Amino acid sequence: MKVTKSEFVVSAVGPAQYPDDALPEIALAGRSNVGKSSLINRLISRKNLARASATPGKTQQLNYYRVNDDLYFVDFPGYGYAKVSKAQRAQFGVMIEKYLLNREELKLVLLVVDMRHPPSKDDISMYEWLQHYDRPVCVVATKADKIPKTKWPKHIKIVKETLGFKPYHSLVMFSSETGLGKDELWEVIESRIGAGDDQSEAPTS
Repeated sequence: MKVTKSEFVVSAVGPAQYPDDALPEIALAGRSNVGKSSLINRLISRKNLARASATPGKTQQLNYYRVNDDLYFVDFPGYGYAKVSKAQRAQFGVMIEKYLLNREELKLVLLVVDMRHPPSKDDISMYEWLQHYDRPVCVVATKADKIPKTKWPKHIKIVKETLGFKPYHSLVMFSSETGLGKDELWEVIESRIGAGDDQSEAPTS
């Protein structure tokens, strides 16, 4: 997709704040500081539209970014935030679960993991939860530029085995620094939102 326009729209804490223009939504889930903001910025070819926080747990809402008036990226609060209270974690969990279960505009969840390390318990729990509720998911293994190319297959194998990855899901190796995987990930996203198709014939599976 050629991105000609992108903008931050709203930080939402519940359905009352969600946009009501019915555009497709692509959600990003992952642990704090895994690189979700950098991934969004690389996809839309902007340096600082999505602001990466130096403080884990700083993002406490669903941050909506509109792209080309075609879709939204919805950046979730990062999980695994050590400095956030249990009550706040529970509140975030309820907010995210309600969104994932009830949001009709949701077309795909990008589960962002750090390719350098085996997926965390939180990553595994999120993947299993999405699978249980049949939510569409694509695993994005980022920070590939931090690993020698010769070791990529080994690290991808560890990611898949640790998650219990299902072959009918997509997995894209990505680097926000070099742009590796950008075109491939856009292809996955476009296939989910029916880009280029008549909307009445857009894929629903």
